[in-house]
Amino acid sequence: MSKSNSKRKQISLNAFEMNCVAHLSPGLWRYPGDKALRYKDIEYWQEVAQIAEKGLFDAIFIADVIGVYDIYRGNDMGALQTALQVPVNDPTQLAIIGASVTKHLGFGVTAGVPFEHPFPFARRLSTLDHLTKGRVGWNIVTGYLPSANKNMGSSELPHDERYELADEYMEVIYKLLEGSWEDDAVILDSKSGHFADPTKIHHIGHHGKYFDVPGIHICEPSIQRTPVLFQAGNSVRGRKFAATHAEAIFIAPPTKEYAKVAVKQVRDALIAAGRDPYSAKIYCLATIITDSTEELAEAKYKDLLSYASTQGALVLNSGWLGVDLSRYDLDDPLSNIKSNAIVAQVEALSNSTTGDGREWTLRDLIKLTGIGCQGPKFIGSPAQVADMLEDFIAYSDADGFNLAYATTPGTFADVVEFIVPELQRRGVYKEAYSEGSLRHKLFGKGDRLGHEHIASRYRVNGAKSSINDYAGTGRIKPKKKDIDYVI
Repeated sequence: MSKSNSKRKQISLNAFEMNCVAHLSPGLWRYPGDKALRYKDIEYWQEVAQIAEKGLFDAIFIADVIGVYDIYRGNDMGALQTALQVPVNDPTQLAIIGASVTKHLGFGVTAGVPFEHPFPFARRLSTLDHLTKGRVGWNIVTGYLPSANKNMGSSELPHDERYELADEYMEVIYKLLEGSWEDDAVILDSKSGHFADPTKIHHIGHHGKYFDVPGIHICEPSIQRTPVLFQAGNSVRGRKFAATHAEAIFIAPPTKEYAKVAVKQVRDALIAAGRDPYSAKIYCLATIITDSTEELAEAKYKDLLSYASTQGALVLNSGWLGVDLSRYDLDDPLSNIKSNAIVAQVEALSNSTTGDGREWTLRDLIKLTGIGCQGPKFIGSPAQVADMLEDFIAYSDADGFNLAYATTPGTFADVVEFIVPELQRRGVYKEAYSEGSLRHKLFGKGDRLGHEHIASRYRVNGAKSSINDYAGTGRIKPKKKDIDYVI
């Protein structure tokens, strides 16, 4: 019997996808009925989007990597043999494809700041926000695969310096999206033939350590201007970055006990950054395996596990942890594994127990990550899974889940068929979408970033001057304080 609906937290869901064959469940593309091999087809992505919207998911969260997982055994053969996140196509077009057949669903696309200059990327963001009618988000990543830097012809920055670069990258993005075009810059004066008022379109004059961007943003403002900002950095430095910029934060705790610790760390970081601790939504990685009964769900999970690739899991975790796991015995404790690449992943697992009091071993890690990677698995009937989801949210203080799939889109379809109605019956899941942009649907406070967000510092304030006063100089030179970027 369900508890009273009073003071029960609403649960949010995202579908966690990637434009590839094997995302977080290597080997499962072979499972009967799985459609991952159709990742190159528009119709496949339209189907995924329609299933997610039917289930009132907040968004499809689309992961990405630039590079290949080549740390395991020192080469990329394992990744290629198991199709582990390679081949991988660009994620950004999927937002437009999905938006074309949906009305409300959001699309969070991943893009790494080291791999595309902020000037053209700002145009990409504005284009996506225009074409999705304000339903796009950006998952900001700093990159972690060494192969990506090698193929870009650049050296890999130290972990914390990657976030220093990312901070400046965000400054450029905010200046372009928030501060270059004023809200009334587009005038559409058919009599004079003037599309825009150039005095209300400003050169940003950015000259920093990593980037020089003197000019204007070359797109007119979109509905959200800056897309909803997602982030998944859970190291100490990553949390600081997320607390400064992110509106939705993705974490991957293996247990609800560690989720509680990780969520508190994020909430505390938001407070330290001068923000409301609940100004960002926190989504936990998880996988749901369900059916009409517990017996059918357990049988389904056992059947799915028989297709999981041990080699693929070792390849994936070698990339995540930044260490060749072929050098370790499967029964070695994770605390013996030294990693510099993803500090938070090691911390999350090595500080958690397996549930029977033992420390995590590599064998435990591979078993856990065979399906849906390291997030918890919720397996059972609709009522059982709903109980587990409610308990996890109540205990951890998270806001929802990024749902990895065992099979695609079958896992998502099962959630929509079995779990969403049960959560709605309990009063802990929305019955309909709100109107408006993705940001407004998530927070109910309008389309734009609020004045408390760091991006607001880069908006034009005060009376305006002619752009011709400083056009071509490569920097903003306001006259009589006509333009004031409050930085």
